[in-house]
Amino acid sequence: MSRRLRLLFAALAIAALLWLLFAAAERFLALAQRFLALPPALQWTLGLVLAIFTAFGLAVLWWLLRPRRQRRAPPVPDRGSLEQRIGKLREHGADTDALADELGELDRRRLGARLYVALFGEISTGKSSLIRALAPQATLASDARGGTTRTVGHYDATLPDGRPLVLADVPGSRESGGEARESMAREEALRAHAVIYLCAGDLTRGQVDELRWLADFGKPLLLVLNKADQWSEAERERLLDKLRGQSRGIASAVVAISAGGSERYQRQLADGGSESVERLRKPAIEPLLRALGKLTAPGADGLEQRREQAVLAGLHQRTGTLEAQTRAEQAERIVRQYARRAIVGAMAAVAPGSDLVIQGVLATGLTRALAELYGVKVSEVQIEDFVRQAKLTLRTGSSIVLAVAGNALKAFPGLGTLGGGVLHAFAYALIFDSMGRALAASLAERQTLDQDDAGTRLKELLADTGNARLRQLAALTVDTMREPRPPSPLS
Repeated sequence: MSRRLRLLFAALAIAALLWLLFAAAERFLALAQRFLALPPALQWTLGLVLAIFTAFGLAVLWWLLRPRRQRRAPPVPDRGSLEQRIGKLREHGADTDALADELGELDRRRLGARLYVALFGEISTGKSSLIRALAPQATLASDARGGTTRTVGHYDATLPDGRPLVLADVPGSRESGGEARESMAREEALRAHAVIYLCAGDLTRGQVDELRWLADFGKPLLLVLNKADQWSEAERERLLDKLRGQSRGIASAVVAISAGGSERYQRQLADGGSESVERLRKPAIEPLLRALGKLTAPGADGLEQRREQAVLAGLHQRTGTLEAQTRAEQAERIVRQYARRAIVGAMAAVAPGSDLVIQGVLATGLTRALAELYGVKVSEVQIEDFVRQAKLTLRTGSSIVLAVAGNALKAFPGLGTLGGGVLHAFAYALIFDSMGRALAASLAERQTLDQDDAGTRLKELLADTGNARLRQLAALTVDTMREPRPPSPLS
């Protein structure tokens, strides 16, 4: 196209644009003139409707064009603070051997300076075939973790440029064996410098969640489509485009391979019959080798910091889970202790829920002990308010408590005939067990003394007629009352 012709088209385009702008301006002025001619009431109504539609349109436009929020990575704790938390758990009798072993494995791999790559994915995606293709000799690595070779295999392999690496074959997700195997696979993925995520088709929602979980920990990752030879070229490209969309911002690359393996087919014989024949398929993994070489180019030293951060972040979560379990066990012991004290003092009470000094002292002590356990700072005023509200709940529901206690004792042979003393003692055990459980659950979830939430939980537990819990309280009541010298309820 000549320069004059290009200038002519540009001039025509500018003229068309100016004409459209003038037409839009003229139309706007005409509408404005008609709007001003309307009665004031109609002007306000129409203006309000237009404002609402404009605001709604802007909100939709912002929702469509707003920048995507980056996923918040799990916090990476300081190693010293993490070791202190593990030490405190050990002091409280928690089993911290697995956490300590994880720290030891972190140091061992850092000193070994070997490059670890984990193969992650669901079952039946061809991980075993890919291991054989990447490590033809399939030599079990000499540094495989003791006691885990049956579930996590380590194999020595070599990249095309001659660099050695260790392949970690982890249990497939959705595999029979439940959460234990899946947890083991995720822990090994965090220990690796990089991850190969293997799939055999379009990603399911669970697989996308696994990819996002790995991305949250900052793992360098390749998404690999295996068994690519079962699709035509056009189908394969469409599938790869979809996988790239599903893993955008997560995977460093998306490649298609064929890991080989074996296949069975029916061969026709000359006599008209057929036989089943198994043959090996030649692997085609060159795209994966190129992508893996690029991903691991910084080497073990260059990727070590990200690997260490991922391991410490995973340990932070596991330590938090163990802390919650340990606190729950300690809370159970505290609640049981105060239930026993309540049973001892029950014989002095006229009726469950009555305003007795012993009840107030025990409730105050129980609240203070649980708040201290969960690290929630509470004032004396807050404790008094909660105890007062709990007393009101018990007073208004005393008939329900007695009914539950009476029916529970009748259900257990030999207990329903022990008299009103046992009934009141059991009712007090039910009261303080319910109060303690409600308060512990509320403190663990809210991390503050939420009186309304704890009160609601208390009402639900008082009306709970679960057989197992009532049976435990009944046994606790009888055992406590048969003690030769019961301790003082206020001690």
